[in-house]
Amino acid sequence: MSDKKIKVGVALCGSFCTFDDVMPAIRALAGAGYDVTPVMSEYSYATDTRFGKAAQFIGLLEEITGKEVLHTIEQVEPYGPKALLDVMVVAPCTGNSISKMALGITDTCVTMAAKAQLRNERPLVIAVSTNDALTNTAKNIGNLLNYKNVYFVPMKQDAPHSKPRSVVAEFSMIPDCVEAALKGRQVQPIYL
Repeated sequence: MSDKKIKVGVALCGSFCTFDDVMPAIRALAGAGYDVTPVMSEYSYATDTRFGKAAQFIGLLEEITGKEVLHTIEQVEPYGPKALLDVMVVAPCTGNSISKMALGITDTCVTMAAKAQLRNERPLVIAVSTNDALTNTAKNIGNLLNYKNVYFVPMKQDAPHSKPRSVVAEFSMIPDCVEAALKGRQVQPIYL
């Protein structure tokens, strides 16, 4: 048996309202002994919102992982040819990033890192957080559900009466989903 740590990339997209919900899952991955590399989309890395300052989230990610946050295409590009990650998690994953991944668009560091995983036939775990999951993004979620090596964290409508088309993943299940994806298994992706 190898003592080599499993290398997990965790990328955050711009669903800023869920950052506080994602951080405990990242902490759980690091606490479980995974070697976690943090990535933030260019916008999440540079944007302060009513949900917190970018520097606050960058500092927290770097404290949890012990690594500098990657936030440019140039920083993540080597992850493809060098196959540097065993599994990649995108959490939160916005409708914009989901749609780009489904269409093969790699114009951000997050979509570049995701493409690298698929190029290397390694697991990509997606934790959805988008207000248009049951409209414009639905077809792209459906496409990605059929991709080899793409796994979804269980998701559900987060506020069916006030936001009837919004879906969010159960971020606390990310560690279980990473473990399952490494074994080639999809945890039930949709739950009530």
